[in-house]
Amino acid sequence: MAEDQYIGAMFRQLLAGISRHIPSQCAVCHAWPTRAICEPCVQRFGQPVHRCPTCACSLPDTLMQCGTCVAEPPPLDAVLAAVTYDFPWAGLIVQFKFHQGTGWAPGFAALMRSMPWVEPALDCADWVIPMPLSPTRLQQRGFNQALELARGLGTSKLQHDVLLRIKEAPPQSTLPRKERLTNVRGAYALAPEFAPAAKGKRIVLVDDVMTTGASLHAAARALRRAGAAHITAIVLARAE
Repeated sequence: MAEDQYIGAMFRQLLAGISRHIPSQCAVCHAWPTRAICEPCVQRFGQPVHRCPTCACSLPDTLMQCGTCVAEPPPLDAVLAAVTYDFPWAGLIVQFKFHQGTGWAPGFAALMRSMPWVEPALDCADWVIPMPLSPTRLQQRGFNQALELARGLGTSKLQHDVLLRIKEAPPQSTLPRKERLTNVRGAYALAPEFAPAAKGKRIVLVDDVMTTGASLHAAARALRRAGAAHITAIVLARAE
C-alpha cells in the first residue's frame, strides 16, 4: 500500500512538472496519446528501491547499510536517489543533459521531490546547493543541469553561488572508476564571501546522477572544511 501511494504521488507530480513538455507519445513505450511518460511506464520503471542511506546503492531488504559505507563512512550524511540509472531513465537524462532537453527539468525535479524523506531534508536545510560546473563546461553545455533540477525543487533556500568548481578536469563519464576518484580531488571550493557563513549549516547538495560519488564527496569535503554540520545529497538517478 505504501509503495502504491508513493508511485501514485510520484506520477501525479511528474505529470504536473512536465506539463510544458508534452509530446504526442510516451517517450518510453510510444503509447499515444499521452504525456511525456505515461502512467504505466512510471508504475513499471519508477518503483522505489531499498537503498543504502549514505550512498544510495541498492541493497537487499535485510541490510540497513552497505559494507563500503560501514568500513569507510562517506562525507555525506545521507543520499536520496529517485531512480536507478538504467532504462528508461538513462536515455531521458542523456536527452536532458546533452541535447538541450531542459524541458525535462521540472518533471525530473518533481520526481525527486516525491521521494520519501526529501521534503524533510529540504525543510531542515539552511542551503540547497546545486553541484557546479566549471566555466568551460558551462559554456559548452549552455546550462547547469543540477541548477535546473534545484530550481525545479521549488525551494527558497537555493544558493547557486556558494560552491565553485575551481579545477578543470576531464568529464567523469569518460574515466574508469579508479581515475574518477582522483579526478575531482580539490575541484571544489566555497566562494570566499560565503565561507564564514557555512559553519553549522545544514546543506542539501543537488545533482543529476551519482555514479562513484567522487564529485559529491569532493564537494562535501569542501563544505565540511568550512564547518558544515550536516550534508544530504539529493540526486535524480543512482548508477549501480
